[in-house]
Amino acid sequence: MTITSAIGEFLAERTSRRSFVSKATLTAAALSVAPVDFLIKPGSAYAFICECVPGTPCNCSQLCCDGYTQFCCTINDGINACPPGTFAGGWWKADGSRYCAGPRYYIDCMGECSGCGCGGGSFCPSCDGLSCECALGNCDNRHVGCTEFRYGQCHQEIACSGRIACRVVSCTPPWVLDATCSTVAQTDDNTANHFAPCQNGPTGTFAVGMAAAASGTGYWMAFNDGSVRAFGSAPYYGSMSGQRLNRALVGMSSSASGNGYFLVASDGGVFCFGDAQFQGSMGAQRLNQPISGISTDTSTGGYRMDAADGGVFDFNAPYEGSMGGHRLNKPVVGMATTPSGNGYWLVAGDGGIFTFGDAGFFGSTGSQHLNRPVVGMAATPSGNGYWLVAGDGGIFTFGDAGFFGSTGSQRLNQPVVGMAATPTGHGYWLVAADGGIFTFGDAAFYGSAV
Repeated sequence: MTITSAIGEFLAERTSRRSFVSKATLTAAALSVAPVDFLIKPGSAYAFICECVPGTPCNCSQLCCDGYTQFCCTINDGINACPPGTFAGGWWKADGSRYCAGPRYYIDCMGECSGCGCGGGSFCPSCDGLSCECALGNCDNRHVGCTEFRYGQCHQEIACSGRIACRVVSCTPPWVLDATCSTVAQTDDNTANHFAPCQNGPTGTFAVGMAAAASGTGYWMAFNDGSVRAFGSAPYYGSMSGQRLNRALVGMSSSASGNGYFLVASDGGVFCFGDAQFQGSMGAQRLNQPISGISTDTSTGGYRMDAADGGVFDFNAPYEGSMGGHRLNKPVVGMATTPSGNGYWLVAGDGGIFTFGDAGFFGSTGSQHLNRPVVGMAATPSGNGYWLVAGDGGIFTFGDAGFFGSTGSQRLNQPVVGMAATPTGHGYWLVAADGGIFTFGDAAFYGSAV
């Protein structure tokens, strides 16, 4: 038996499959760098690999050298999702985390192969578009784009993959978030309490959006698990709570009359309640990027969906164009429809605005430094202005949109995920991931989920 295999068996008896793989790899590297010192001196393999990422010397006690990949929200503008150019390749869970009531789940986002195959193997590091480095060039972040390893419970139809770009973390099982993921579990409890500052965002069940009732004296709130909460005069018409969803909900919009609502999932599945009429969906079709929101066309009663790459999908609503196929600085996070229904705006995470049809351009934050990414928008009743809202509740006004206040300077328990304007246009509500409601102008408080 070789020294390397003996050490491997020792580690295998004391670690999970994942941590064994990473530690065995580092052990082999340590033996090649300093074989005598590693065998006769106390300490871990990490202590002998002080340049854990090529060209990036780090103190080996720093996170970049611990063998795990950084959370996606660190490199994806605070968004806890696989970045463009990657896909969910597999997952594992950790028990005993202080962040979840039950198991905590991690999804590895793998780089997509572009322009080449696997060359007889299963990985394509030469053409996955990733760079092996400490996330954001900081040794206090874990590495990204370095690991050739795949659990393989998700997207098994993709045989050839790149390296692991980053990790998505959630209290929601992966097979709920992504229908391609199986329920076959792997476990690494060592990761139970891994943390990154951007992880202060939502985990488990969280609000994804809101819509105002026709009267303006109530509102609905939608959650990623399909549930809906009604407040004030807004009637409860039903939800997808308790039903199996192929993908999590990402948004909602009131019907043309305001006496019902549409819910949309990230795969483009649409669910209708009250007088909201089903006009079709993208649920059974392959999307380049996930859906990020839905907007109602009040003139036709139809609706449009926007995807992260700027694609627009219309159902009984005029199609006026999209940003699909164009290079975007940041993903699209929301949209709003003009009062005529013959135009719409798309907004990206940097506050960039894209106009279509009779939607006018009144300004953007695309060239400004933002404390937190933009997460949504709302149009004024006249269609001559709009509000943008950031994750910290900061409000940016354009055209005839009035500023009535924000939570930009306040400490929030959870980030803001959406907004809705009052029918008068003289106020707005903000909703946070934990279901908290913030009111400004003539927007009255009718309750919250916290």
